[in-house]
Amino acid sequence: MNDTTSENSGGFGTSALSRWGVLTLLSLAIAGCYYEYDAIAPIANLLHVERGFSQSQIGLLNAVFSLPNTIMVLLGGILIDRLGPARVAAWTSAFCLLGAGLTAVGSPYAVMVTGRMVFGIAEETLFIALLSGVAQWFSGPRAALAMAMFFSCARIGSYAADTSPYWAHAVYQHGWQRPLWLGTLLTAVSFAAAQIYRLVDRSARKTGYLPPVHRAKRLRWADLVSFDLSFWYILGLNVLFAAVFFPFRSTFAIEYFQDAKGLTLKQAGLANSWVFFAAIFATPIFGYLADRFGHRALMLVVGTLLMPLVFLILGTTDWSLWISTGLMGISFSVVPAVIWPATAMLVEPRRLGTAFGFTDMMLNLCVGVSNLVAGSIADRAHAGPTHPAGFEAMLWYFGILSSVAFVSVVLLWRRESSPYGHGLESVHAHALATANDV
Repeated sequence: MNDTTSENSGGFGTSALSRWGVLTLLSLAIAGCYYEYDAIAPIANLLHVERGFSQSQIGLLNAVFSLPNTIMVLLGGILIDRLGPARVAAWTSAFCLLGAGLTAVGSPYAVMVTGRMVFGIAEETLFIALLSGVAQWFSGPRAALAMAMFFSCARIGSYAADTSPYWAHAVYQHGWQRPLWLGTLLTAVSFAAAQIYRLVDRSARKTGYLPPVHRAKRLRWADLVSFDLSFWYILGLNVLFAAVFFPFRSTFAIEYFQDAKGLTLKQAGLANSWVFFAAIFATPIFGYLADRFGHRALMLVVGTLLMPLVFLILGTTDWSLWISTGLMGISFSVVPAVIWPATAMLVEPRRLGTAFGFTDMMLNLCVGVSNLVAGSIADRAHAGPTHPAGFEAMLWYFGILSSVAFVSVVLLWRRESSPYGHGLESVHAHALATANDV
């Protein structure tokens, strides 16, 4: 393949219409699943009131999503390398639908937890498969923008979940269960998009638009520990950032806004939704800026610094929630838009699947543990509507964790600004690397 073909066709001779059509399918698939993941937060108070769930039980519903993926997501990454992302996406989307249905059944509690676990195991591998699909259909410097748009559509799913008490108000009038059936319906849309993507991908490989799937070389366990120091810094940032953002925003934020800030469920959901609303529009912008101007490590420094500021504002001021949620939204726009393409720049192509799988494995471990720790801290402090000050300990926990993430990214920035860097601070490094690979 020559450089001209890659530039004009996105790397595999595909038309622009085909590539953007595939990106649409991939985006629909991830949006439906992100809605289902975030479906717990809007009903957290209903689960507490109607079913008597403790904070730890509510936290477990999202912790169990992540903990099994400390192993399974790495195996999923290996499976993607061997079978292709489209086939794995079709299979895992079916298990996502099954898990969403079990969660909606929801009684007894063990069935609900099982549903979240099944959904979580499948969804994380589905995420990697879909992200790998984006990388296959888009190449070169356009990869960051395509990934950013993919993430933006995922944010739409989360934003829809947060605002569902508004646009699906009638559903919430009937208690905790119907909102979960709504999430199951949207997961079914994700399943349908994944099946169509598999058919399109199969056709593209038969016609030569995409290369055939080749079995990856045998996994060497040494590949898991022989990455460059910059990779470990960016891994630390990735997992610590996620261990702060997802437990707070997706599990406890809405209830915290209700109990500590005096908002109604509708108001709390709307305020929380602005984190993703900002990310919907800002993520592609930051992806474009990273491709256009470089300075990726510096962008990560700025984006990560906003997180400890968020918890400082929440815990020590009475400022409008729009300020803290806006800052968190900007942070959540910068970091994902830059960190995944940057990770690809730090790892040689033959080990990229392993790197993504290992990163997601560690990410899920930290997110799962952080959900449990935050819930336990809130319970020990007797956080709730009768004792809103009990949430302060949880805010301190998230603030300290986000400060450690900031230290990790500063170390990355210093290394990438030195002669030992990998081009994260230069403008066209990714494009040059891709041209060299071709």
